[in-house]
Order: sequence, then structure tokens, then C-alpha cells
Amino acid sequence: ADRNFVECEADQIYLPAKTKKVALLIVGDPVCATTHTDIIIRAKEEGVPVEIVHNASIMGAAGSCGLQLYNFGQTISIPFFEENWRPTSFYPKIKYNRGGGMHTLCLLDIKVKEPDFEAMARGRTVFLPPRYMSVNTAAEQLIE
Repeated sequence: ADRNFVECEADQIYLPAKTKKVALLIVGDPVCATTHTDIIIRAKEEGVPVEIVHNASIMGAAGSCGLQLYNFGQTISIPFFEENWRPTSFYPKIKYNRGGGMHTLCLLDIKVKEPDFEAMARGRTVFLPPRYMSVNTAAEQLIE
């Protein structure tokens, strides 16, 4: 399931589980993202049994590197900046974490299954190649 389906049509994932087995595989740990936690809560509210199998995640990887998770502040997401969209909401969180002597885990943006709007204007459904934010791109955006 792509991101849009999981975020906007989640009921099509958990409602069929009332009568048959359904699985949703997540990249990373399923309880580390609010979207997946929301699906779990809504499924349970519908009486759908939920079984969680934890997966490897960036949180565990950070701990495996010797960084103490107790020393992390708020995690932030850094999106790709667009021509007319350059959010700043994560800067206060970085400042707060630094002020408290805490690490900041930065989740870097990925663009998968992004529509090609020019092709859509010509009546074709085409998706752009996937893009994964590099550390260099994140750093350049942070200091802009």
C-alpha cells in the first residue's frame, strides 16, 4: 500500500480483517509513526484483533551506534524544500534540544510515487522517480 492509501483509506486495510486475515507490512517499527498507531487504534475500536510484530527502526539503530536514547530530544522530519514551500517548524525543536544538551534525530524526506503533474495535465498517470534526501541536502536546507 502506498502512503496515500495508508493515510487516507486505512479503513480498507482493517475493516476486511473482521472476516479474514490481513497484514500491513511497515518499513521500520509500526508503533513509531502516528499514522500506523492511528490504524491500530481504529482497528481495535472496530473490534478487529491486532497483532504487532516489531521491526528494526531508526530508533534502535541510533541506540546501536552507542547514542543513549535517553539523551534524545524531540525527533524532527526534514522535508524537501519546494520553490514556494520552506517550512520552519522544526527549527524551534532543534533549538530546544540543543538548549537541553540533547541529540536531535532528523528523519530525512523521501519522495516515492510522486505524481508527474505535467503528464497528468496531458491525461497520463506517470510517477516521478523516487528521491531520497541526502545528509548534504538536509544540511544545506538547515543553514539556508
